[in-house]
Amino acid sequence: MVVFAGDMNGHVGSSNVGYDCTHGGFGYRDMNADGSMILEFARWAKLSHLQHIVREAGTQLVTYAAGLVKSMVDYIIVR
Repeated sequence: MVVFAGDMNGHVGSSNVGYDCTHGGFGYRDMNADGSMILEFARWAKLSHLQHIVREAGTQLVTYAAGLVKSMVDYIIVR
């Protein structure tokens, strides 16, 4: 088993268009450039985002919150 986990500071978003092999479509908000790089790495290494395969309630997807700012920046990627 390969496990890659950590605070990657990217946002992979809720859309899995173009990344259906690595992203189940259950993300949070919108993708940014760093999120795109995370998904490209996962696709290259034949890995999948664990959080985006297992459907969670919206607030359970948030791994960083400060005031009104909420995002998902911590990921667990597995094969």
